Amino acid sequence: MRMLVNSKNTKRIIAVLTIIFSLTSCISYEPSILIPEITLSAEDVSFREENSTNLAVDFGLDMTVNESDSLLNVERLPGVRVRSVTANGPAASAGIQVGDVILSIDNIVTNTPDVVLAIQKQTNTGNYEFRIQRNTTVFSINLDGREISTSGSATELYRVDPIATRASYKTDLLRIRDQEQVATAEVIEIFANSPLTAAGIKVNDRILGINGRYLNSAQDLITQVNRDFDLGEELILTIYDGNSITERRLKLWDPGRSISRISMRPLLQYSSSLNLSRKSFSIFDFWLFAFYSYSRTGNERSHNILGLFNITSDYGELIEIQE
Repeated sequence: MRMLVNSKNTKRIIAVLTIIFSLTSCISYEPSILIPEITLSAEDVSFREENSTNLAVDFGLDMTVNESDSLLNVERLPGVRVRSVTANGPAASAGIQVGDVILSIDNIVTNTPDVVLAIQKQTNTGNYEFRIQRNTTVFSINLDGREISTSGSATELYRVDPIATRASYKTDLLRIRDQEQVATAEVIEIFANSPLTAAGIKVNDRILGINGRYLNSAQDLITQVNRDFDLGEELILTIYDGNSITERRLKLWDPGRSISRISMRPLLQYSSSLNLSRKSFSIFDFWLFAFYSYSRTGNERSHNILGLFNITSDYGELIEIQE
């Protein structure tokens, strides 16, 4: 009798564990709010792309060799063909269009794109005379070349981390107690809901390292917290506040979690999505129809009973009833 009781208890335990396992396996989670993706900058960045051809003048167009349109008899024709025109650029202002053929610039024959690039390397940014062929008509057009600035007037202000720490930083070299200079990430601005506030980190504090590893720059801090750690994970920051070096425990910003799917067919089915702001719920779902189902997409709400009665509303107003 004792063995029979134990056997029954064992079966009950197994049944309960099976139910618990089934419930956990059919429930999935997603962040409570959408998390934007960011592209991490490199250590060395430039506001403008490097001008590898050392051009001094911009005509605002891209060109290619002028070949005949015949597939059976491909022939190189005089001039270079305009492949694209920059909106509001010098060429567009002069009326040059895609497909035009540049025959010469200031009486210099332009049968290859290299000739045009050589002209653009000159420092003269005045007026250029373009001889343009459009279909069977040749025009003379005056174009004002635009100077390409190489002064590098853009000044980097700071690096920003809008997700993990919700703050901005600037690389700063710091000398502490006559030691060698070390690179730090100086806190420039703290955004709303930043975890730095809870950790007691303030503007102008310097971050020296993460989990005992010293930083190389402000970008190194941003790259590490977004690449090497999960949101909501805790880490140790080494901080210099102007008086002393301390260690602060920081919990990265946590978007929270919400249930995105519950599947217990045919009893019930629930799913939600943040991307489309959508939710759906059904009771006694037998694939072909459900006893009751509810769905919401944006502000539109729909109720369906046995697949026969459907009520759809938007902004609280009844807009459709089907029977």
